[in-house]
Amino acid sequence: MMRCRATLIAFFCTALPLASPLTPLVFAQRVAGATLIVPFDGGADPRASWMGEGVALLLADDLNGMGGDAITRDERLRALERLQVPSRATLTRGTVIKIGQLVGAATVVSGRLDFDGDALAVHVEAIRIDTGRVSADFAERGRLNELLATIERVARRLLPASTVPTAVVEQQHPPLAAFENFVKGLIAETPSTQVGFLEKAIAIDPQFDRARLALAEAQADVSNWEGSRTAALAVPDTSRLRRRAQFAAAVAELNLERFDDAFTRWQQLSGELPAAEIFNNLGVVQLRRGAGPQTGKATYYFNKAVELNNASSDFTFNLGYAYWEEQDYPAAVYWLREAVRRQPTDADAHFVLAAALKATNAATEADRERELARRLSASYEEDDGSGGTDGVPKHLERIREYLERAGAARTDSVMASTERRDQTELAAFHLDRGRRFFEREDDRNALTELQRAIYLSPYQAEAHLLLGRLHLRAGRTKAAIDALKISLWSEETPAAHVVLGEAFLQAKDLDSARKEAERALEMSPGMTSATELLARTRSAPAR
Repeated sequence: MMRCRATLIAFFCTALPLASPLTPLVFAQRVAGATLIVPFDGGADPRASWMGEGVALLLADDLNGMGGDAITRDERLRALERLQVPSRATLTRGTVIKIGQLVGAATVVSGRLDFDGDALAVHVEAIRIDTGRVSADFAERGRLNELLATIERVARRLLPASTVPTAVVEQQHPPLAAFENFVKGLIAETPSTQVGFLEKAIAIDPQFDRARLALAEAQADVSNWEGSRTAALAVPDTSRLRRRAQFAAAVAELNLERFDDAFTRWQQLSGELPAAEIFNNLGVVQLRRGAGPQTGKATYYFNKAVELNNASSDFTFNLGYAYWEEQDYPAAVYWLREAVRRQPTDADAHFVLAAALKATNAATEADRERELARRLSASYEEDDGSGGTDGVPKHLERIREYLERAGAARTDSVMASTERRDQTELAAFHLDRGRRFFEREDDRNALTELQRAIYLSPYQAEAHLLLGRLHLRAGRTKAAIDALKISLWSEETPAAHVVLGEAFLQAKDLDSARKEAERALEMSPGMTSATELLARTRSAPAR
């Protein structure tokens, strides 16, 4: 799916004041909110290629094991992917703070690794996002073969209020050799190398369930679904990762078309602890195998997913798409409209929405949504809108391939909110420019700016109203009527009714023009422009 360009522009263009040098501090008490930890800089030392990532991963694990709230490596990578920031990019302090803001973190932690033979110094800097000030600046030292213990001490200094014993935290640590191969597997460039390192980590520590889960994910990345299922099911029921492993096994079974197995596995997980991702995937199973009276409709499960996470454009799209498949077109329109509100650049959502609108006899709105889909994706450029229901591709439903840890949906919600805010701000910028060009009668530039505003905010009523006035001024009556109908569909205003009435009058459709004037007067009694329009419709000669 195309990601929001507005977020990228805001991300790279927003200036953030940085902290001035301060006397180093250590946390005196636990700071509320999540902590984002980025890979540590190890300079040119070859060991830094894995240890920089490994330290960040281990520190997040230790903080969470101590009762903190650190964003995990998987969550960090998904956030960077969504922001279209390379996962291995060297980030400035300002960029790190900005990423922390976007993912809803309260604190960002970064640092440097200094190697001296078999000795290691871990320099740590923590920055509070709300103030931009350094809240912790210290170093921990140890031997390279004591890396796990060194990072545990770093976590203690960042979270001194924790009462979780060191022995409990260390229980989640694998042998250092297994951990090294595990991290090398995570950052490997090729699938075969990745699998090799992960299998070596498991061979060193057969109880290393996290490596088994990573192996399942690596096999899934190359569509080796049997290998993925085997690796996931090797995680025992006694493991703290059992739930994620069972979820991964069900994803593999879904892709293997073992629908009954996947459905049963996800149902069991939902009975233990409901989650939006689980209900979403249960809905996907029902779409693919067909719903039965004993198992329920796909829309039932997608509704459950949206109830638990209404920030996800994927979940709202799936719900609208499932209603389309069930031929409940008004419900499909509602939820697909919600999907494009959350993600305006979702070509599939615009296209299916167009089909649903057409089925409800909203031809103008349908044409406009189809045109948006064409602009957003080359796969819809050849569609002429005449295919009816056959024009909507099959299997557009979206699988959730990972199970969030409890509370992690917070990051997804914050980022979705940020994207929508940035899109709104950028759309308002283009709308203002379009308005200025329109007032100066620079129609060419006005058209460009208004189209940009509509691209970012498809239901911006004022943008469509200005576009309609622009077309009307240029004598493009039909285009004006279409734009003005969409403006009213997005938000009904007396002004839009009057301009639409002017367009109908220009088209010599006196009855429609009169109705628009009367509706404007109902909404705004005594409105001068509506009164004048009504008088002209009564005095104009009938065709």
